[in-house]
Amino acid sequence: MTNDTKKLPLSCFIIAMNEEDRIGRTIEAVRHFVDEVVVIDSGSTDKTQEICRSLGATFLHNDWSGYGPQKNFGEDQCKHDWVLNLDADEVPTSALCEEIITLMSAGEPQLSCYSIYFPTVYPGAKKPRPFADYHNYIRLYDRRKVRFSNSAVHDTVTSGDYQIGQLKAPAYHYSYRSLSHLLEKFNFYTDLQANTMKRRAIWKLKLRLLSEFPLGFLKFYILRRHITGGFEGFTRALAGASFRHFRIAKMLELAQKQRPDHTQKK
Repeated sequence: MTNDTKKLPLSCFIIAMNEEDRIGRTIEAVRHFVDEVVVIDSGSTDKTQEICRSLGATFLHNDWSGYGPQKNFGEDQCKHDWVLNLDADEVPTSALCEEIITLMSAGEPQLSCYSIYFPTVYPGAKKPRPFADYHNYIRLYDRRKVRFSNSAVHDTVTSGDYQIGQLKAPAYHYSYRSLSHLLEKFNFYTDLQANTMKRRAIWKLKLRLLSEFPLGFLKFYILRRHITGGFEGFTRALAGASFRHFRIAKMLELAQKQRPDHTQKK
């Protein structure tokens, strides 16, 4: 793909917060074929804005209100109805870029939305490990027909009754910079989920607390195949299991605080 690639009637939007070390390569991967890149920033204090503007991106501020609302805002800022959503830690491969160019160059795509594979790349690596775990999300779509849900927690496009297409090539997901960064992200997510998820009975939460860590470890290490990642994979599975355990622990803590005090005199 060269710099003279004809740009498509396609907007790419990215939400960001202090991403100076990562967002540049994401914009670089797509700016030669999308008509615009729009970055929605929630208050960066590093050089994120400077980097984005230097690469030709439109840079806008919007106070953080949750994943869904932030991405809904991003959808509304795009000038084209067909949009490609990426996070600042996601980098489309050249094969994926070519696949999107081929799809969009033929005119209006047949379907209204397309999913993309996002295999995880460990810190310090350039590409995913063999049999890497991945997510498969709708990220290329017609915003007139499908949009991100308004959930503050869930980062999901609601497709309704529209058929979902599948793009074959992946975008690499550089999900975390280090173990400390991973634990920081998990702490943020568990706080968010504990405060927004449906309340459950205290006895049910206590039962789940006993099983969440071992079952979570099996899920991350075996089902999500971190077993192929050596020591890094083992540590990642432990961290993932801890995330699930502490999410339930935080929900239990909140439920106990909110329980009526039956010993108090009326």
